[in-house]
Amino acid sequence: MGLDFEVTELGPTDHVEAGETAPEFTRPLVNEEYWEDVSLSGLLEDGPVVLVFHAMDGDFPATYTWQEIRDRGWDEWDAEVVGVSVSTPYEHETFLREWRGFDRFQLFSDPGNGVAEAYGVVHDLDGMAGVSEARPSVFVVGTDGTIEYAWAATEYPDFPRYEEVEAAVESL
Repeated sequence: MGLDFEVTELGPTDHVEAGETAPEFTRPLVNEEYWEDVSLSGLLEDGPVVLVFHAMDGDFPATYTWQEIRDRGWDEWDAEVVGVSVSTPYEHETFLREWRGFDRFQLFSDPGNGVAEAYGVVHDLDGMAGVSEARPSVFVVGTDGTIEYAWAATEYPDFPRYEEVEAAVESL
């Protein structure tokens, strides 16, 4: 398959690994109607959480990732699947509303990229001093706050190992 875009090596990352405690955070959690500040620990009270770090809304890899997640039926799990990106709540709201089936998910807004930094998945954008976003990555967090599965891209674009994430969630 011929790619119409350049693949960029991201280099190594020192991200949190399976068996470690997930870094706690509170950020605006957005759905297509509203947003409110929610903590990771608050979500974990209702069950496991799958954190999907993605590029800013509207970027091809973010859209493709969420289409795949939607098509695989991840919204039917007993785990809460939520996104995390540098996009603002307004951008998230529009993203969720414009794409059919995305309204079944919620997205954390992290414009300062602090959550990605805490998880060790920051990607500095080439040629833009001080501008970064999260590298594509997925963390499955058990109800006790332990990382049960961790994956982070080593090149961009790259996409989650969907089958591995599904196996990790099934094993909870």
